[in-house]
Amino acid sequence: MTEESERPRRRRSRSRRRRRARLRRALLGALVVGSLLLATGGWIGFRGWQARAHLLNAAGLARELSAQVVGGDSDRALRTLAALQEQSGAARAATADPGWRLAGRTPIAGDDVDAVGRIAVAIDELARQAFPTLLRTDLTSLVPTGGRLDLGRLTAVSGELSRVDDSVQRTRSALAAVPADRLVSQIRQALTDLRGEIDRLASLTSAADQGARLLPPLLGANGPRRYLLVSQNPAELRATGGMFGAYAMIEADKGSVRMGKQGSSASLGQFNPPLKLPAETRALWTDLPGMYPADVNLTPHYPTAAALYREMFRRKTGTTVDGVLAVDPVVLSYLLKATGPVLVPGGVPLSSEKVVQTLLNETYQRLDVKQQDTFFAASAAAVFDAFFKKNVNPKVLLSAFDRAITERRILFWSARPEEQRTIGDSRLAGTLPEQDTVPTVGVFLNDGSGAKLGYYLRPTANLTVGECQPDGRRELRLRVTLRSTAPKSGLSESVLGLGMAGDPYTMRTLVSIFSPAGGSVLDARLDGTEIAMGTGTERRRQVATANVEASPGAERALEVTLLTAKTGAGQAELWLTPTASPWTTQVHSAPSCDQ
Repeated sequence: MTEESERPRRRRSRSRRRRRARLRRALLGALVVGSLLLATGGWIGFRGWQARAHLLNAAGLARELSAQVVGGDSDRALRTLAALQEQSGAARAATADPGWRLAGRTPIAGDDVDAVGRIAVAIDELARQAFPTLLRTDLTSLVPTGGRLDLGRLTAVSGELSRVDDSVQRTRSALAAVPADRLVSQIRQALTDLRGEIDRLASLTSAADQGARLLPPLLGANGPRRYLLVSQNPAELRATGGMFGAYAMIEADKGSVRMGKQGSSASLGQFNPPLKLPAETRALWTDLPGMYPADVNLTPHYPTAAALYREMFRRKTGTTVDGVLAVDPVVLSYLLKATGPVLVPGGVPLSSEKVVQTLLNETYQRLDVKQQDTFFAASAAAVFDAFFKKNVNPKVLLSAFDRAITERRILFWSARPEEQRTIGDSRLAGTLPEQDTVPTVGVFLNDGSGAKLGYYLRPTANLTVGECQPDGRRELRLRVTLRSTAPKSGLSESVLGLGMAGDPYTMRTLVSIFSPAGGSVLDARLDGTEIAMGTGTERRRQVATANVEASPGAERALEVTLLTAKTGAGQAELWLTPTASPWTTQVHSAPSCDQ
């Protein structure tokens, strides 16, 4: 074989050897990478097991800590906090190494790994930043002693509460940014539960922060203030909770608070010509909110109702107040858990367990109208005195306020725009927002029978997130049931009232369904039969109102189909009129539209 013929053979041989060498290197590289991936997977599994154990321990400790803080057991709370910090720190460390971060970028399990890491960080941030400051804060400064609040101490604690709230709100925002739709069910549920707990904590810290900043000027730090305290009566329903019945003047000066003149809304009379109303409110409810003090809150937007009531009071009495605070008897039941029972002059005890029944039912059964007004005024004064003068556990009291504000049973409107802006769109403000962060459906109830039968109402609401529409909107399906537990006989004339439903024992309720902001109401069925509804708009929400009548023992079901504005969200929320007996509710979420 010549040299010329041998050269191509040698080149082919060298080429084969180079290919075999590259193949060996590739196989070796694959083996090394595979081994590393297996090792990393094992390491991640081990670290994930560690993180899970620590997170479970931390969750249990956080629940204990919450109970101890509310119960005022500071010594145990400090020990629990130390244990919580140990467990949350260990969970955070277990999810912070480079291997974990690398796994968080993988296409299959990356979302789950990343979410667990963020949950660990959130719990540890709360354990090290928010909770220690909260435990150090002297919450007694938020509670009156001897009929007054120490405004100096309140101002001093304001900065600490602001730092706590900043920490909680940052954690809340960080968790809200975690995509939940593609997570495995266990991690998605853990994230949902944690978001719910932090939402509640954020509501509490935000309210405490706002209270610490607002209370000094509200309580007369810069000059005397006067407010109207109005009692909402859920026995005769209105959209914000109940008809404005009794009122009392509250006077505040340099932290000292006292109750002044008392009266009833009926004494303010009728206003003709009616007060000027927002055009949308007038279109929905005619002139009624501008004519009668008892009808100012046919609208669920509390600032409108409070401003109307303040102006009516001014025209009738010549007195201009700085704001309007609304509460209901259910709030009193929460406060009486902190103060203990109080005795109303005449020997009637008011206790947490019985005050709602006493004020919303028994009083109407056994007293005439004049005696009712006297008793309501005496009851308000007795609870007011107990609240301001008894030594109460501040944490129990704050917990009662938190629950009442969460349920929208305490509402406040300030006539001073700068203070009202500080309150913002919080639940305390009772503001019907014109924008939604999550699609929100409102179910607001107004009595249409002129009676006090709302005490016997048992309402439920179920909201289901439905199909994604081609235009980017989302269908929602709402089912509201109203059940009457009223007896068929034996009620007093005060309870039966005007009997505008015909049969005086039949409960007539005007049910107004408010669409999500920018959304619409499509159709409605009452007990399976399609019905026409009165329609209008308020604050960028379509409103549809149905007349629902329920005789004693009957249950009526209203089913409504709605559309959201454009949204990919699979979550939705309900906003309901607070009633004497709490609603039974359920919201069924769905995957987001972009899944």
